[in-house]
Amino acid sequence: MDKVFFTYKIPDEGMLLLKGYDIYGNTEDRFLKKEEIIREGKDASALITLLSDKIDSEVISSLPKLKVIANYAVGYNNIDIEEARKRGVRVTNTPEALTDATADLTMALILATSRRIVEGDSFIRERKFVGWKPDLLTGPSLSGKNLGIIGLGRIGKAVAKRAKAFGMNVFYFNRKPLLSQEEERFNVRHMSLEELLKSSDFLSLHAPLTKETYHLLNEKRLSLMKPGAILVNTARGEIIDESALIKALKTGRLAAAGLDVYEEEPYVPQELIEMNNVVLLPHIGSATSEARKEMAIIVGRNVAAVLEGKEPPNPVV
Repeated sequence: MDKVFFTYKIPDEGMLLLKGYDIYGNTEDRFLKKEEIIREGKDASALITLLSDKIDSEVISSLPKLKVIANYAVGYNNIDIEEARKRGVRVTNTPEALTDATADLTMALILATSRRIVEGDSFIRERKFVGWKPDLLTGPSLSGKNLGIIGLGRIGKAVAKRAKAFGMNVFYFNRKPLLSQEEERFNVRHMSLEELLKSSDFLSLHAPLTKETYHLLNEKRLSLMKPGAILVNTARGEIIDESALIKALKTGRLAAAGLDVYEEEPYVPQELIEMNNVVLLPHIGSATSEARKEMAIIVGRNVAAVLEGKEPPNPVV
């Protein structure tokens, strides 16, 4: 019987799809070290992983029976894809399940930063509120403002749809622009990256992490942004050079930032923590109960398909 090893327990909805296999794994509320994954997974045919698990060439080469790595995430930059391909190990992800959840959270960050929600909450809790004032915690409105989206994939399109409901003008940058009919459908317009940075009142990141997108927003590109613009990141932390971001926030080049991901997760720089114009979340883009359950179901289907000798529904390789 094939063995399925999970590095961290996922919702039961996914596990139930694998009840015909020998399922075992980490049931503690902690992340496994590389050595533990190698030791415990040595007889596994399937490995269910989280984005926080670094499944590098050493791990993959140490699991001789491995047939599939099922990542409980849409991203897969934690996995050595080339090593998996070389060894004939399938890699899968969960792309569709978290689209709406992440798009909703993106809009929540746009609203929280622009309307200074966290600052207002602290203001009340610290008993500073003495009455309504004309200039109390003012911020920019969304209607009529330009939202720039870097990476107009599934989530980017879902954000564009939501932003339109707030009366925003939506522009985007992709390496490969959409077809004109699709641009018309989503009522968006493509721009060069430089043009997008210069014209966006709000900028939202939805690109995958690749060699090309690592530190895509460095000091030079952040300096191109509109003075007073707001930056939101629910994609990958490494897309932004965090030291350059801190500088842009300190100098006022950026009015605010809303971050769900960080360059060196789970570490968050103290400077960001101390800024009251930054909203910080603990990587909860997909954290709706519906999305997390659906992700588990997709993982279960992917694993079952590979172990049954079939093509998985959501292959990466």
